[in-house]
Amino acid sequence: MSMNVVTLLYLVASVCFIQALKGLSHPTTSIRGNLFGMTGMLIAVLTTAALIVQLAGGAVLGLGWVLLGLLVGGTAGTLMAQRVEMTRMPELVAFMHSMIGLAAVFIAVAAVAEPWAFGITAAPVAAVVGARTPGGAVLLEGMVMPAIPYGNRLELFLGAAIGAITFSGSVIAFGKLSGKYKFRLFQGAPVQFAGQHWLNLALGLLTVGLGLMFVATESWTAFFAMLALAFAMGVLIIIPIGGADMPVVVSMLNSYSGWAAAGIGFSLNNSMLIIAGSLVGSSGGILSYIMCKAMNRSFFNVLLGGFGGAVASGEGGAKEQRPVKSGSADDAAFVLSNAETVVIVPGYGLAVARAQHAVKELAQKLTDKGITVKYAIHPVAGRMPGHMNVLLAEAEVPYDQVFEMDEINSEFGQTDVAIILGANDVVNPAAQTKGSPIYGMPILEAYKAKTVIVNKRSMASGYAGLDNELFYMDKTMMVFGDAKKVVEDMVKAIE
Repeated sequence: MSMNVVTLLYLVASVCFIQALKGLSHPTTSIRGNLFGMTGMLIAVLTTAALIVQLAGGAVLGLGWVLLGLLVGGTAGTLMAQRVEMTRMPELVAFMHSMIGLAAVFIAVAAVAEPWAFGITAAPVAAVVGARTPGGAVLLEGMVMPAIPYGNRLELFLGAAIGAITFSGSVIAFGKLSGKYKFRLFQGAPVQFAGQHWLNLALGLLTVGLGLMFVATESWTAFFAMLALAFAMGVLIIIPIGGADMPVVVSMLNSYSGWAAAGIGFSLNNSMLIIAGSLVGSSGGILSYIMCKAMNRSFFNVLLGGFGGAVASGEGGAKEQRPVKSGSADDAAFVLSNAETVVIVPGYGLAVARAQHAVKELAQKLTDKGITVKYAIHPVAGRMPGHMNVLLAEAEVPYDQVFEMDEINSEFGQTDVAIILGANDVVNPAAQTKGSPIYGMPILEAYKAKTVIVNKRSMASGYAGLDNELFYMDKTMMVFGDAKKVVEDMVKAIE
């Protein structure tokens, strides 16, 4: 296979990746986008495998290791994807990000150890012990080891550092998203201490300094010290970020993993890796910007620490005892049955209860009665971007009933009933109060509806750790209990 054919196939794969991103930008085209992505990756993998065989002179030993890796990784990925629940999808995404970062680190280490195996330098040649070469090559055990070009050293440094930060940061994000580990660093509440920002700054500068030392001297000591600090940086960057900012963290780590892959791609002179990594890095960066905008947060503000002291676990109560109007599922069903327009606001509580299918059935019953039903989605509802969209798509909710925040907010004022299922911070009117930790964060304006029904397990606060004034309004009816059971009871009560 000529390099022209390889380049052409990589180009086709790149076009598929671009079409995949375009398709994934909307639920109606997401299936097509996934098909493009899978096709592009298949072309890239097969082309790379063929290239490995060609470079090995037809030997199958190298290809055997590649196939073994594909078999082990593919099997593990398939089993994980089949078994993971929708509520655990954010953790799976964080895990995948960590694997990409670790792969970048391993490739960088291998390239530094044996650069000739990756075509970065010529193969080492025998020489007299003690000899030196004009090009800066060094002598090791009677072999002249050609020096890695300065440009490749810089690329390896950047790829390895970003990969290490991505790996350790994703591990912490996995723990925070899971919420089932007692280890302090894995808990949703921010981990903060005096001088934390200065420590991060010092470690960041030291990491860059050691990286530049490796670039200048090709010192293995500097390289591995830089890697150790980068791993520590990943942990320290994520631990002060609270659960409320997890959607931004997920997209940010997605961006990091892409740039790590692109950096290694430059070192290996692999155009496919460069293009794919750049696409992931840039799209992840754009998504991070969108998430920050949706939360009225600056990207650097998120990196420097999250808002909200503790993640809602359902075990605690409100900070002060205040009266609320509560009702039963039958009461809620009566109110819904007498409405003309209903807007459903799904949140993480719905995901935990796996109530999306019951909600679809409820919406269908209301629609059959001539009631207009719509769904309102906040960009950061749940624990990852698009979490609620995926849940509703799994239940086969019609796409034309699902509306983003900017599209639906103007309709709440004319809505008879807004029913909120497990959402909290994204409908909290405190976002419009100066001095509030979430002041300025765009919210779904459910409080403008004529009647509001809120389903929650308890009065526990959300990720931001704040009381929700919406729950105490005269127009609000609280229906406590598991979302799936409550909605199923509503369905039974609607004639």
